[in-house]
Amino acid sequence: MPGDRQTPTVRLRLLAAELRSLRAASGLTWDEVADRTGINVATLYRIEHARVRPQTGTLRALLALYQVDAPQQAELIALLRDARQRDWLHAYQPGLPEQYSTYIGFEGEARSAWNYESLFVPGLLQTQDYAHAVISGGLPTASRDEIERRVEVRMERQNVLRNDGALELWAIVDEAALRRCVGGRGVMRAQLRQILEACELPNVTFQVIPFGAGAHPGMPGSFVCMQFAETAIPDVIYVDSMAGELFLEKERDVRRCKLVFEHLRAMAASPGTSRSLVADFAAAT
Repeated sequence: MPGDRQTPTVRLRLLAAELRSLRAASGLTWDEVADRTGINVATLYRIEHARVRPQTGTLRALLALYQVDAPQQAELIALLRDARQRDWLHAYQPGLPEQYSTYIGFEGEARSAWNYESLFVPGLLQTQDYAHAVISGGLPTASRDEIERRVEVRMERQNVLRNDGALELWAIVDEAALRRCVGGRGVMRAQLRQILEACELPNVTFQVIPFGAGAHPGMPGSFVCMQFAETAIPDVIYVDSMAGELFLEKERDVRRCKLVFEHLRAMAASPGTSRSLVADFAAAT
């Protein structure tokens, strides 16, 4: 059932990485593991690639085969239990694209996020009215209920900036994102003021790339780089485009996007100057 689909959370990815490492250390192939445990090869593949959560019995069978000691077994079983916890997003999943649900799950567990936007205010900084205007404008065939559902999800997402262990957000936007009058003057004025309020949070850094900066490497499109506290979890790049939502995890892709962000950070106005620009735009709106 769509409502019961399993989203590959960070914890599930970490468990999958551990199981791949343990199998490799044991010198066993998937076929050999299947022969000794009765778990079919397709299931093993899905478990090791975080496509499915293993049952506790399945996990215990694998750990026993790999001769994992009792303390590590307890840690990995606890990791599986944590990966099964249903959070606030579960109630909304039936109406959301799977890739978007996955992104929200990653965002909720990330230590930091580098977000570049060329045309929109970043979702984590949007007001409800701005979000409604952006979502309804971007999804012209969506029903009223679908739009309202997505707005609610976007507002819920913003809790990551104020929860314990709050996400460290570094947001960079092109000036075009602030100049476009989304939802009308009143909505846009309130949105700009909310950005100024968000800039007061110690875990939020906000920069603007002025039109005067000319051409820059972010012009082809927006992206988010998420970084995690667990060293075993690699950085993930999320790209949302007309071609669909993509996750980039290969080292060369992550390195390229992080380098682009570094260039954007250097080209953008300083955080202090950026706040002044936003205040000026708000006053003129």
